[in-house]
Formats: sequence, structure tokens, C-alpha cells
Amino acid sequence: MKNFKLFTTITFAFMMLVSYNVDAQKFRGLDKSPMDAASLGRGNKQLAIVYYGRPQLKGRTVGEELAPYGKVWRTGANEATKLILNTDMNLNGTSLPAGAYSLFTIPGEKEWEVIVSSDLNNWGASGYKKENTVASIKVPVTMGEESLEAFSMAFEAVEGGAHLHMGWDKIRIAVPFTK
Repeated sequence: MKNFKLFTTITFAFMMLVSYNVDAQKFRGLDKSPMDAASLGRGNKQLAIVYYGRPQLKGRTVGEELAPYGKVWRTGANEATKLILNTDMNLNGTSLPAGAYSLFTIPGEKEWEVIVSSDLNNWGASGYKKENTVASIKVPVTMGEESLEAFSMAFEAVEGGAHLHMGWDKIRIAVPFTK
């Protein structure tokens, strides 16, 4: 009986070790909407960075199936887009102290409302609360010549600040931040 208990204990420990190693070797596949970042400056001179998911068109349309017009959108995919300012900035005359924010948008055919919110760590737009809006601005939609399959963001340094460009399909918007 003693040998049987010892054998059972050793077998159980061996099976646990083998199953742990098998699970440790599994990796998730690629995200359908991978995370990306756009930054303004580099290293210790980085003024701002935005982290966002990059949804793909895959034959769908912006304004209907994706980023519906007139509804709060997470401005990307998966988690709400995170904007980190490493320096004080202004948006539409409102001071934005250095810190972390969520970035939401309300898409429209002719203009998009861009909202900087103190809500953090949200999945999608589910945690959006209008009363936590720190600053917002309505910016006009322009149309690009080339269609972008993946939602994209990029900062452009301009005199006195920066523009955060967003594009998807042929839709383009520019959000003006000032110092």
C-alpha cells in the first residue's frame, strides 16, 4: 500500500509537471485589431503618445457598420484609446495638464467630435461618461485619395503644437493641440 501511494504521488507530480509545460508553450495568435502607438517626439523629448487598436475595414463601411455616425466610439478597437500627454497642452481653448486620458470620438459625415476624457481603463466606449469630458472639439472631415484598410493615427508637429491625424478608408480628420 505504501508503494502504491508513493507511485500515485510521483505519477500525479509528473503529470502536473508535464501539463504545466504543455500550457506554458501555447501562445495566442495575432490580434485581429492589433495595438499600435503614435507618438510626438522620442525618448525624453516625447510630448505625447496615443495607444490604440487598429480595426480593419474588411469590406465594411465607416459610419454604418464601423464607427457609427452620431454614436460615441472608442476611437479604435478593443480597449478605449489612451492618450498620454507628457507636457501640458490645450485643445479648443481648454487646458489639458500632463497626464493620461481616454480619447473618444463621435463620428459624423461632415465633422467628428473628438473627446478627451478622464475615464481610464475602459473596454470600448462602455465606460464613457459625458460628465468626465475634460475637453472636446469638432473637426471637419476631409477625404483622402487613398483608402486605408486599417484605422490609423499619426502626430504631426506644427508651429505652436501638434496635429493628431486620424484616417480610415478615405476619411481624414486632424485634431489641433497647442502648447
